[in-house]
Amino acid sequence: MFKVSCIQLRSNNNIDYNLKCTKRWILKAVKQKTDFILTPEISSLFSLNKKQLLKICTSMNEDIYLKGIRKLAKKYRKWILVGSLIIKVSKNKLVNRSVLIDKNGKIRCYYDKIHMYDVILSKKERYFESKSFTAGKKIKSFKLPWGKLGLTICYDLRFPNLYRKLSKQGSIFLSVPSAFTETTGKRHWHSLLKARAIENFSYIFAPAQSGKHYNGRKTFGNSLIISPDGKILKSLNKKEGVITESIDPSLPKKLRSIIPSLKKD
Repeated sequence: MFKVSCIQLRSNNNIDYNLKCTKRWILKAVKQKTDFILTPEISSLFSLNKKQLLKICTSMNEDIYLKGIRKLAKKYRKWILVGSLIIKVSKNKLVNRSVLIDKNGKIRCYYDKIHMYDVILSKKERYFESKSFTAGKKIKSFKLPWGKLGLTICYDLRFPNLYRKLSKQGSIFLSVPSAFTETTGKRHWHSLLKARAIENFSYIFAPAQSGKHYNGRKTFGNSLIISPDGKILKSLNKKEGVITESIDPSLPKKLRSIIPSLKKD
């Protein structure tokens, strides 16, 4: 058994402020004797304005927020997944990147969001991530001390084949750091996450952005930890905070042996 914690934030466009808020909840998770901590999508800088982002964002090695989180991981001897950062990979190229840090503060794996959120929800609510970010091309997983973790980000959730591939490659934990919109979250968030858990018999760790942000955008919140049989183990509604739950790494294997659906397709 081990403990996992999902942090819920309401990030803005100030990196120092966002780091301070994240640190606050990491320290609370540490007091709860957690082993693995996850933050939401775009934890460090909540913006889709490419001109602004190109001025502020840096390479992964230079990122101030990431440096701060790595220090905390090393100090408290915790594995931490930064749900995502906006990383500048060239003069005019940005990626939405999830970064896994071990308890020594070392970067062990990273994943660039594959599926860009390009949607028109209404005349007033439109999102075109592909105008700001370059899509990733590779699926990523990493073997944690407790089992393999498959990395995804937010809109990836609507593409079940990605989760199937990760699970068939041995992932028993699936991370879904998100900034789901209020509009789609209240309709689909719980259903999609539970479906990904059940169809793959995998734990879901889904830390989220929540509330009305400085730029007027509203995110759904409702961070969740879900068992491989679709049971919601812990949830958080709208407020910022952290949820922590004990995880049994043997459960996915047990369920997969009872219903061997991963072997049948």
